[in-house]
Amino acid sequence: MAEGRLDIDGGIMEGGGQILRVCTSLSCILGLPLRVHSIRAGRSTPGLRPQHLSGLEMIRDLCNGRLEGAEIGSTEILFTPGKIMGGTHVADTKTAGSVCLLMQVSMPCVLFAASPSELHLKGGTNAEMAPQIDYTTMVFKSVVEKFSLRFDCDIKTRGYYPRGGGEVVVRMSPVKQLSPINLTERGAVTKIYGRAFVAGVLPYKIAKDMSTAAVKCIRKDIKDLYVNIQAVQEPKDKSIGNGNGLIIVAETSTGCVFAGSSLGKRGVSSDKVGIEAAEMLLRNLRHGGCVDEYLQDQLIIFMALANGVSRVRTGGITLHTQTAIHFAEQLTKAKFTVQKAEDQDSNTENYIIECEGIGMTNLNI
Repeated sequence: MAEGRLDIDGGIMEGGGQILRVCTSLSCILGLPLRVHSIRAGRSTPGLRPQHLSGLEMIRDLCNGRLEGAEIGSTEILFTPGKIMGGTHVADTKTAGSVCLLMQVSMPCVLFAASPSELHLKGGTNAEMAPQIDYTTMVFKSVVEKFSLRFDCDIKTRGYYPRGGGEVVVRMSPVKQLSPINLTERGAVTKIYGRAFVAGVLPYKIAKDMSTAAVKCIRKDIKDLYVNIQAVQEPKDKSIGNGNGLIIVAETSTGCVFAGSSLGKRGVSSDKVGIEAAEMLLRNLRHGGCVDEYLQDQLIIFMALANGVSRVRTGGITLHTQTAIHFAEQLTKAKFTVQKAEDQDSNTENYIIECEGIGMTNLNI
């Protein structure tokens, strides 16, 4: 290992692109040179895929850093960060690789830039194995802004598997410090709404069928709330390729936001896609936590950097969250504890993730 270079095993725990995203993001913010080896070692196609590579190149460009060994299929990279610059940056996966995952790696970095940033992210907006862009705008945004940051996400075009071609523009101003958050009171569900979409050559009826099936499924569990899931035909000039799917969001009286989502696949009926999203939402409302299973791990990096103690009540801890905590502790030296919540009903299982953040200060502003 090179002098002062942190050694990261990319094959442990979740063992995928997430380790790369958390570690390069923190490396950039903290100014810590990294060596990551065994990248995606256990995957069917080990090493860097196009979306990981475009994420790494973006972080390198954001901070005028140095990146070695970064090519498709590579299982080891060296990264030496420089100073984080604001301004306009472009990342293009050239595939249906997720723009949301590009946002996950770049967003924490530009918070600590010297001036405002505009990120042009190109790829898949509604892709499998990643949050849909609607999740980012409808759920992630409202919760992550509780850390005292603000961002604007403009969806220019939507892109679907396999072609990609979508583009979102994210605008952010830097912060001096992040505030800690306290998300421990679930409150009562006050609102359920959503968006079922079809794009390309797919008929509008599919959107209506997904919506109807989802509403019916939710009504079995939640009888006293109006469930409003809009069926949408994406405009031809605002979407590339064919796709269908939906996202359903629930808001609570204390400002918690949860979602269930699903994407259509060849051979899967519209009803089934609708029911899958509804069941995911209901599952995340049952555990009594304040965030859903997909937001959990996305908050860890912000908790580690915040100035003070953050507490978040969640359902069962996911492998992604365990992985994020492990590497956030290793890089930032923040201390996390995860304990079973003591004040829960016998029929729920939730945990409190607590973190004493390091109070990272932006010295550029």
